[in-house]
Amino acid sequence: MGAMAKLAAVGVTAVVLSAVLRKNTPELALLLALAAGLWMLAMAAEGMGAVVALMEELAEQAGLSEVLLEPVMKTVALSILTRLTAEICRSAGEGGVAAFVETAGAVLALLAALPLVRAVARLMGELLV
Repeated sequence: MGAMAKLAAVGVTAVVLSAVLRKNTPELALLLALAAGLWMLAMAAEGMGAVVALMEELAEQAGLSEVLLEPVMKTVALSILTRLTAEICRSAGEGGVAAFVETAGAVLALLAALPLVRAVARLMGELLV
């Protein structure tokens, strides 16, 4: 709960300062938002180790190979990165670039999920035989 309070405080502070800076120096407002966002990501990333460990433990208990878990984690990471990048582009007033980022992110997520598609197809083939 303490980490979320810090994240909220930094977020609100960054938004207020960014609004003030945007009037005179929009470039600095964008840099402030990026710096605050990176700091917040670093704070959140500390907890990701526990999430990954839990996912690996659950996969082991279910008898799933890490080969199947890896595409899921890559797809989630790509989704987060795509969303953040697109929002940064929108904040900079580049909606067109944001749309391209989202499209490219969707294609890369599909590419990362291909091993899962292959595994499901293989399983379906085994079940039908």
